[in-house]
Order: sequence, then structure tokens, then C-alpha cells
Amino acid sequence: MITPAGPLEGEITISGAKNSVLKLMAATTLAAGVHTIYNVPDIHDVDVMCRLLESMGARTERRDGLVEIEIGDLEPVAPFALVEQMRASTAVLGPLIARFGRVELGIPGGDDFGHRPIDMHLTGLETLGAQFEARPEGVIGTTPGLKGAVVTLAFPSVGATENLMMAATLATGTTVIDNAAREPEIADLASMLNKMGARITGSGTPQITIEGVDRLEAVTHRVIPDRIHAATYMAATGLAGGEVVLREARYDQMDMVCQKFGEMGVRTSPCRDGIWVMGRERPTAVDLSTLPYPGVATDYKPFLVALLTVAEGTSIVTENLFAGRFKYVDELVKLGAKVRTDGNHAIIRGVERLSGGEVVSHDIRAGAALVIAALGATAETVVLDDGHIARGYPDLAGDLRSLGADVRVSAG
Repeated sequence: MITPAGPLEGEITISGAKNSVLKLMAATTLAAGVHTIYNVPDIHDVDVMCRLLESMGARTERRDGLVEIEIGDLEPVAPFALVEQMRASTAVLGPLIARFGRVELGIPGGDDFGHRPIDMHLTGLETLGAQFEARPEGVIGTTPGLKGAVVTLAFPSVGATENLMMAATLATGTTVIDNAAREPEIADLASMLNKMGARITGSGTPQITIEGVDRLEAVTHRVIPDRIHAATYMAATGLAGGEVVLREARYDQMDMVCQKFGEMGVRTSPCRDGIWVMGRERPTAVDLSTLPYPGVATDYKPFLVALLTVAEGTSIVTENLFAGRFKYVDELVKLGAKVRTDGNHAIIRGVERLSGGEVVSHDIRAGAALVIAALGATAETVVLDDGHIARGYPDLAGDLRSLGADVRVSAG
């Protein structure tokens, strides 16, 4: 329940990145021993990944922003009941088949915004010497031993890059991933793998090279800050106005989206503790397109669309990465937004203020976008959310309240 309460003021600390920590947790299956990961966000998806690892025989313990994972002789079977809850579960595919020579993976699930097959993951791993059999309940993979090869991705898929990079650490010989994803989360995973004893170069570039090693070791690692969280609060400041410091946020990992916020009139700047944000005037309409990193990420788009609903002028937003990621537009329209979609485009004619109402969250980022859109409305808004927001944000409502917003959560 969100009641407009004026500008936001203060500072919050950006937690560890959801899109990184889940892959780091999957990477622990590559090496026996006790791994410790710090700066772990208190989100539902981390709980799911812990349960997934435990189902295979690992021991996990969470406390005070860290997760401790003890890996021994695992049973490399990822059950459908857990995998269907979270697409990031597919990240265990590469490390399990590399270390154990076999893997069983339930059909991936997750947010409801279109079909995202794992064909590139499987094809890439097959290039390294794996074989997969499709069954109604998922896939079964086997290999007599992975061997290094050149893998050229048809698209710079983050998930495929991560799976291939993890698998290649224990392959014989050299693996080169061409057209690799360049996201900061890829570099974070490579950093942890190198601490474990891997030999990875080129992370953050379109070509990653991995020299296979015989074994890896358990390590301690700190998760990078969540750039999607930072963008959420930037958009919130743009909608409600005010001045906010996002502690721990990395400006160097958000160049393009900060540029877009600037074009809209939301000022951002790196500061000693993170990123300073100020929103004072009504935003200005802009056109934007989602692209692989370093372009504007598709996860940023719902926040940017929410901000553009109250911008002066007309904007066109183009989705180039995934189908079905405009489902929240109908909910924004219920709040008085003037938005229509045409294929992978959204045409947004800004209004001066949104109105309140009752809306429904369909996924993590859409839910957060509806909450921040309501900050600029004229009356109370109720966002009905079936646990989506908790999958990606430790305490979205609490963070916004700490900045002066009137946001309440009801279990009913």
C-alpha cells in the first residue's frame, strides 16, 4: 500500500546482486570444502538455491549477510520441484556435469515473461563433449570428460556464458567463448572462479578464455552490489523527487542507464560512498532500447517505463531481448498512464500525475516498478504481489520508508 508522501531524502545501502549471488552459489559445486559468500541479499531466491544445493547433499547456513556452503560428494540431480521456482537454477548444469560427469536437471521455471530456452547452454556444453537427453521432466546430461573447444554463442546469453565458463574450468585443454556476455555479474563469477584456482581471462569482454585445471578449491568471496536495485531507487527518486545517496552502488557498472536518467532530468553522479541521485523537475521524455551490457538492461526497463509515464512528451521504449516483458503496462494504465504496446515497442505519452488504484505484480521488476510508480500518484495505490518482489528485494518497502515514503506491507 503506497500513499504519496512527497520527496525522498536520505541514503540506503545497496545489497549484493541477486543476479550474481545465485550463480556464485552454483559455482561452489565445483569444489569440495567450505565456501563462504559475503554480502548476500536476504531474498527468497537465495533460500531456494540453498534448498536446491541441500537436496543434492550440500550443507548450507545463512547468517548476518553471508551464506556458508559445505560441498562434498553431491548427487548431481536438481529436482523439478525446486528448479521450477527459479530460472537461475539452470546455473548448476555446467558445474555439475564438469565435476561429476553427469547431471539431471528439471525443466527451468521462474518469472512469467516469455519463453527463454536453454538451448544455447546445452549446445555449448555439447561442443565441450557433453551429451543430453530430453525427457518430459527435464534433461539428463552425461560426459566421459569435457574437452576445451571454441564455442561461439548466437547471442551473448548471460546464463549460457556462465554455464560454459564454469564447466570449462574443469575441462581438459583450452576453451574460448566467443560473443560472450559482458555483464558485471560475469566478471564477478570469473573473479570467484579464479580464486578457486581457475584460469580465466577476458571476462567483461566478448571473448573469454578458460584454461582447464584438474581441481578447484573452496574460497571466500564478496558479492558485487546489485545494479538493478540501484536503478530501482534512482527511478523512485525521479518519480517522487528528492535527493538520495545509494551507498555501495557502482557508477562504473551503470554508465548507460545513468546517461538515460540524465536525459530524463534525473541527476546522478558518483560519490565517495556510491551514487548520488537528485530528482527535482518533471522528467523529460526519451526514447530507449534494451540491449546486452553495456547497453540498457531489460531488467531496468520497467522502472524507466514507470518514470516515463509522468514525463513531459512522448517516449518510445523498444524491447530487443525478451518477449512478453510489457505485461505490467496494463497495470500502469489502471493508474492513469497513457501507454500502448505494438509488438516489442511501448509508446508512452506522459501525464502530469498518475492516479491511485489496485494493480497486480506479475514478476519481480514489474512489481517494483508498480510500487515506485505509485510514489508519484495522487492517491493511495495497492500492489497485489504473490511473493514476486521478495524474490529480488530484501526489503523494498522498508528502504523506501527510510527515505520518507509511505509504503506499508499487509500479509492479507
